[in-house]
Amino acid sequence: MTIKSVLFNQEPSWRENRQGTRHKLPEPVQSWLYESGSLTQRLRGCYGNAVAVNVLLQQWVTPFLSERRRLKQLEHRYCLIREVMLHADGKPLILARTIIPVGTLKVAHSNLSQLGTRPLGEVIFACPELERVAMDVTLTRPSLWTQAASAAARIEQPVWGRRTVYAIGPRHMAVSEFFLPGIL
Repeated sequence: MTIKSVLFNQEPSWRENRQGTRHKLPEPVQSWLYESGSLTQRLRGCYGNAVAVNVLLQQWVTPFLSERRRLKQLEHRYCLIREVMLHADGKPLILARTIIPVGTLKVAHSNLSQLGTRPLGEVIFACPELERVAMDVTLTRPSLWTQAASAAARIEQPVWGRRTVYAIGPRHMAVSEFFLPGIL
């Protein structure tokens, strides 16, 4: 049996990032949502080598509807889905969900399907042709998360997130990152 997500009971409700959105968000949230560089690198600046990745899910499955639409994927097209938790010495910092279509894997110079516990940001931000194409934002309520995700990440309040569509050459991928209270 394939599982679409170990993080979510249902898909988050995303809003396109529009001009003026930033000023309506709490300041600590703005700082992380609008980080233009690698979140991994920023986390390492704060926590040093204590930053680690726990892989929660990595499998070929059809993405959620809004993810398919954002990436212009057909309904029954499988993508590599990877869900992880970034933490520092066990302190949950970020939950992330990455959607990588087959075509993107083929054009990426590094093997994105074999990351293991290596952070995605280390790989994609090393690609000279990487470009940010679009960004959406969300505020997820606690009931949206699975019981396992809530327990592991200690989610007891709404969590802000961003979904960024990146282009590597002509191909796209989506990276959704959720900023846990420990990071804010």
